Amino acid sequence: MEKIFKKLNASQTKAVKHSEGPVLILAGAGSGKTTTIISRLAYLIEVLGIPASNTLTLTFTNKAAKEMRDRASEMISNISSPPLLCTFHKFGLLFLKFNIHLIKRENNFVVIDTDDKKRIIKKINSELPTPLIASEISRYKNSLLSPDEAYKQAELYNYQQIAKVYEQYQAYLMENNLVDFDDLIALTYKLLDENPELAKSISQKYSYIMVDEYQDTNELQLKLLQKLCCSHNNLCVVGDDDQSIYGWRGAHIRNIMEFDQDFAGTNTFKLEENYRSREPILKVANSLIEHNRSRLGKKLIPTCGSGEDVTVLNSHDENEESRKIATKINKLLSSGVKANDIAILYRVNVLSRSIEDGLNRSGISYKLVGGLRFYDRAEIKDLISYIRVITNFHDDFSFKRIVNKPKRGLGKTSIDKIELAAHSGETSIYEYLKKASLEELEALVKKKNAHTLKTFISNLEKISKISIESTYDFIDELENTFHLKDIYAGMADEADRVLNMDEFYGLFRDFVKKSPVSGLDEFLNELTLQSEQDQVEGASIYMMSIHASKGLEFEHVFIIGLEEGFLPLVGEGSDLEEERRLGYVSFTRAKTTLTLSHASSRFYKGRRSDLEKSRFFNEAGLCEGSLKLEKNTAFKKGDLVRHKIFGAGRVIGISKSGREFKLKINFAGISRDILASFVERL
Repeated sequence: MEKIFKKLNASQTKAVKHSEGPVLILAGAGSGKTTTIISRLAYLIEVLGIPASNTLTLTFTNKAAKEMRDRASEMISNISSPPLLCTFHKFGLLFLKFNIHLIKRENNFVVIDTDDKKRIIKKINSELPTPLIASEISRYKNSLLSPDEAYKQAELYNYQQIAKVYEQYQAYLMENNLVDFDDLIALTYKLLDENPELAKSISQKYSYIMVDEYQDTNELQLKLLQKLCCSHNNLCVVGDDDQSIYGWRGAHIRNIMEFDQDFAGTNTFKLEENYRSREPILKVANSLIEHNRSRLGKKLIPTCGSGEDVTVLNSHDENEESRKIATKINKLLSSGVKANDIAILYRVNVLSRSIEDGLNRSGISYKLVGGLRFYDRAEIKDLISYIRVITNFHDDFSFKRIVNKPKRGLGKTSIDKIELAAHSGETSIYEYLKKASLEELEALVKKKNAHTLKTFISNLEKISKISIESTYDFIDELENTFHLKDIYAGMADEADRVLNMDEFYGLFRDFVKKSPVSGLDEFLNELTLQSEQDQVEGASIYMMSIHASKGLEFEHVFIIGLEEGFLPLVGEGSDLEEERRLGYVSFTRAKTTLTLSHASSRFYKGRRSDLEKSRFFNEAGLCEGSLKLEKNTAFKKGDLVRHKIFGAGRVIGISKSGREFKLKINFAGISRDILASFVERL
């Protein structure tokens, strides 16, 4: 008993001891949620005598599951078999191994990964973008839509085609006894839903269930939990509505906001004492998140004492910003701070480029977490390869990279034939294609492709002349001639890739402005010096997106890009409250010092743009001035809206509800009152 409770505060102790019925533990950033979860599990087993085999603890990542298993093994002793503590998907895998025969499938199925999935899809349909199809199939499965249902719902021709691919993809999985990642949960739910006795049996087996990071659950995971709790209501979820930042991948904040509606009789406990950050850091984090209307409400209480005030860096542009940050980091390193205690965070990946350049120039080693260095990204390598070929037509290595980008109907076999013919004639691929007759090319590739290759060579030569006449105009002509952005049309990450390309185009224009007499070869040499970072031994500072930083902590944190349009993202499809939660998550990664940086201008979408300072400075109490007030509701009577649970409806009334607006919505004849933040306009 003493081992379980000696490290717990009063709030944690209450949450641990409340063993029966639905429990919601609202755990603020740095409030010791993992300690609370493991202590509660130990209390159930060691003190209350619940068999470990009757408990189930679910989380989202293998890393989190391993950490909890390791800590549980230290706290729980004398048990014959350990409690089941795993990810949602691992639970689904174990369940299907025992029960998939109920849908006439063999239990020796193989789970395919994302690459396998994409290869299968590409064999079925190579016309539509494979990532788009893969993303839609995942969405269908998480919405429990069959191929027939997906087809009936598709209004656009492309989506009807995707539904047909989905049907063939499913047939392929069945024929080869395969399951994909989404099946692990979707099939588990399907089996429990169609077999009530099985659901009851599994629910009785796992009579005490706990879920970590509950704010990251999606609709299907909620439905699965409801099945697992069909014979009891002993569900304890731990999460933080203020750290719900994965709406873009299906997580739904309503799951934690309305937990007490999904599970009647809920007892809620708030963990507000923060054991990570100094008081000034928590002050700005609390101030920022209080501007969100859709939250359950809590306030982080500092326990680590006072410290340095949060620093605001004002810079003219991204180059000045990178110099200032590099200088500050060098001072920290010189004072004895370990490199891996320092992190640089950003909302948009494209912002990493200028910081990478600044760190390289200062000789500071860094690790880019959860992504490639800017110059190593495929879309940037493609652009560099185009410039290399235009600078040197005989660069076969770069030529092979771009000859089918965008697609020109050339497979690997065709390219290999052309390369062999060129080498046989002791010429470069470019020279061979330029001199070969159409008849010679048609012997190697299809007639249509032979004409396409001749046009490609002609366009390369045209662009080469433009690069000599006007280096500045060259980059626009390159895009206008080859339409390189079209390579990524329809892909799930199209926006990010295009943003990276615009950043590169802007970088090129900036180079020409600063060095108007320089040519393409000087630009390439400059890139080589910047992008080939020496392999430095020893620890490195970390650079990552805010999304990648969730769950991590660092002594010293720098957050760049605090401008309107970057943090927060604004415009079509953006969710200001989720953007604010991202700001809150980023602030609370810092333990000792927090530096917030903004620039008055940046290269954005290929042009230098003047930027407005982020409203978050104001909301966090870091500068004076009037707050940027958003409209409290964008809805009016008569608007068509969609709710995750109730579907489509029409707004028939609007009223004020505290700091929020409440909508009266007619859903197929049934009127419901719902907060405006929980619906989207159709």
